[in-house]
Amino acid sequence: MTQQLTLRLMHFETHVELILTLVYAKCDRTERIELWDTLYAMISDMTIPWLVGGDFNVIWDEEEKYGGLPVSLIEVDDSRHCINTCNLTDLGFKGSIFTWWNGRSEEDCIFKRLDRCFGNNELQQTFPGLEITHLSKIGSDHCPMLLKCDIETPQIKKSFRFLNFWTKHETFKDVVKENWNADFSANPFCIFNYKLKKLKQALSTWSRATYGDIFQKIASLEEVVLVHEKQFEVNPTQMNRQRLQ
Repeated sequence: MTQQLTLRLMHFETHVELILTLVYAKCDRTERIELWDTLYAMISDMTIPWLVGGDFNVIWDEEEKYGGLPVSLIEVDDSRHCINTCNLTDLGFKGSIFTWWNGRSEEDCIFKRLDRCFGNNELQQTFPGLEITHLSKIGSDHCPMLLKCDIETPQIKKSFRFLNFWTKHETFKDVVKENWNADFSANPFCIFNYKLKKLKQALSTWSRATYGDIFQKIASLEEVVLVHEKQFEVNPTQMNRQRLQ
């Protein structure tokens, strides 16, 4: 159809089946209703892994937009209702949150997350190592989305990074005090190692709940800064003028 193409795929070796729906939604809210109705119709007999991804031409919350007019979430209601009714889940991503740029700079610069991937429970159970990465924009105002969906992917241990600004938060010391303890007796070095592991896990959980995904936000801001740097070449006179301002 005009706003979606649906394929039924099968892997020859594993015989795993997959329904893939590629989306290119209309910009107008009313016209997008046809897309939502199509997805509603497909969910009625969907019993195998289902991946729905592409350009939905709508954001889901204020964090998914930078610049431009204030966000109106009225048009989001239809898409959220459809995705929830179809039992689809946002599969997340790595990289910058923004997938679209209007090609302008300064006060006219606008970034949005218009592209995303959703999947049902069967998809996530079949592909536990599923991972999506937002790549750099090349030759388009949208960034490509790289999808890895290995059936078996070994878990990768993430390195722990201590962020200095944590110490300035009013609840930081409380988290440390609550988790810097051990309820057993052992070699002092073993106890010290146990405490470190326990505290690292607690701080990681606390940081995400307090600040959100910090590194994802940094990647998004880096993209905005990079665009401004490319679009605006500053000469020495302009630099001095900006410093005075």
